[in-house]
Amino acid sequence: MVLEHAVLDVRPGQTDAFEAAFSTAGAIISAAPGFQHLTLSRCVERRGTYLLLVQWDSLEDHTEGFRGSAQYQEWKRLLHRSYDPFPTVEHYREVTTA
Repeated sequence: MVLEHAVLDVRPGQTDAFEAAFSTAGAIISAAPGFQHLTLSRCVERRGTYLLLVQWDSLEDHTEGFRGSAQYQEWKRLLHRSYDPFPTVEHYREVTTA
């Protein structure tokens, strides 16, 4: 399992539109091969900042499969205009749990 991590800074005044668009985008990504689970959380201290965590079966399911798909183009159309700056996306493998 690979965990995708992205901090999303949404442009001021666009949080409601972003959340509405994300409800549609969530259905798109959840249908992708290798998708396991997604959480989108809003920062308590900074209302326009969100944390996106997506679990994938493999790194390639995200970077090649989803990002190389026509569905990703729709994801981009819905969400990418909301960010400033554009987020850095990183991937993690679990080391330990408690």
